[in-house]
Amino acid sequence: MLDIVIEARGASIGPGMRVQRILPFRLKRMVGPFIFMDHAGPVNIEPQQASSMDVLPHPHIGLSTVSYLFGGQVTHRDSLGVQQVIRPGEVNWMTAGSGIAHSERFEDPATLAGGQLEMIQTWVALPEEDEEATPSFDNYKPEQLPIFTDTGVWMRLIAGDAFGLNNKVKTHSPLFYLHVVLEPGGRFGLPTGHTERGIYVAKGSIEVSGRTYTAGQMLVFTKGVDPVILAKEASTLMMLGGEPLGERFIWWNFVSSRKERIEQAKADWKAGRILLPPSDNEEFVPLPEDRSKPAGSPSPQALS
Repeated sequence: MLDIVIEARGASIGPGMRVQRILPFRLKRMVGPFIFMDHAGPVNIEPQQASSMDVLPHPHIGLSTVSYLFGGQVTHRDSLGVQQVIRPGEVNWMTAGSGIAHSERFEDPATLAGGQLEMIQTWVALPEEDEEATPSFDNYKPEQLPIFTDTGVWMRLIAGDAFGLNNKVKTHSPLFYLHVVLEPGGRFGLPTGHTERGIYVAKGSIEVSGRTYTAGQMLVFTKGVDPVILAKEASTLMMLGGEPLGERFIWWNFVSSRKERIEQAKADWKAGRILLPPSDNEEFVPLPEDRSKPAGSPSPQALS
């Protein structure tokens, strides 16, 4: 059955960047290993304002960040020395592990005009044995990601396994992540075999069991339920889920199964022990003030 409907909430990840935050949610912290999800855009600003949207270098531990664009482009730089221009349809998978810093800059102002920039960012928690893994970054091109089509349906497998499809995107635990586009009247379902599964309506509206759900809502289903999804109009969906990993604590950009590891990450960033990107090290996001919020509570200033 339908477990819960999550309504996206407005949040800020920088002075010029507002997003819709889906995860974490107070009544549903994670869906499988997915512990964080933001939907940014479509963004439509004047080219001279582009720099105000830049996300300055900031740290992560204990997770993988996944960047996926519908439109526009963003430049990623990290402390491994990686510099990657992220474009629509690519999968950009950065595993923070023991600690990494990265920035996201919008260096092509033309892509911000006319509402071109739109992106989904998720964090995938790591299994305990991989929380201190060596940091890494991988970029996967659209041609490396299998596509399925049927009447009124287009689907790309971003990562994991679903509907008998898989790809080379390196993951650390069983999961699935899909980009689905439905034409009006198109019908689709959820992958089976995963304990937790969610549908985020990025655009349009869908009907499930006689009820209509609209853009900005995530539907989370219990295992064994096989809902029929009917597109009421042209709709874009992000489907995700997998196997739960157990309790995780999240504070700012840090995720861990241990509260004390969060505290260590705070101290490491404050002391400069997490290196900045070598080609983007003139400025960074300082450690936020800790207003005695428990380490298990999400910070409204979380960065992707």
